[in-house]
Amino acid sequence: MNGIRQKLPSFRSEDEEIEFWSSHDSTDYIDWEKARPAYFPDLKPSTRTISIRLPTSLLYRIKEEANRRDVPYQSLIKAILSEKIKEWKGS
Repeated sequence: MNGIRQKLPSFRSEDEEIEFWSSHDSTDYIDWEKARPAYFPDLKPSTRTISIRLPTSLLYRIKEEANRRDVPYQSLIKAILSEKIKEWKGS
């Protein structure tokens, strides 16, 4: 690129920004020659609320196990899902 960079647009939402970057090249907007590593120690991953239907008996068992481990049941569900995804990627 000739050194002239386009101005980055403002985004109203994360989804809008994701859509923008899926169809644009960052080198048109950012001079990567001047880039430096960035550290974000307090950054938390984005979350999205979902709705999932579970059999009552399964939800009861999950809540029982969460109570036994002294963790919120939704945190236990996230941990179990994360472990399973890692297992799938490993196979």
